[in-house]
Amino acid sequence: MPEIFCPIHNDTIYRETLTEIEGLFDATPGTPEGDRLEVLVTLVEAYERKHFPVQPPDPMDAVKHRAA
Repeated sequence: MPEIFCPIHNDTIYRETLTEIEGLFDATPGTPEGDRLEVLVTLVEAYERKHFPVQPPDPMDAVKHRAA
């Protein structure tokens, strides 16, 4: 029976999932462990997009950085 995954709803689950990903980092793609890693990474990416959005740089800061 396929494993059921749930969205990450809080910081505790987020951190637990990151720890689990660390343990699966060397999993071979296409194996059950590799599939689990792929799903967990997708869930973490969704959580991070929602809770840690990356703001575009200020245009003047970008120009200053490029000129430096």
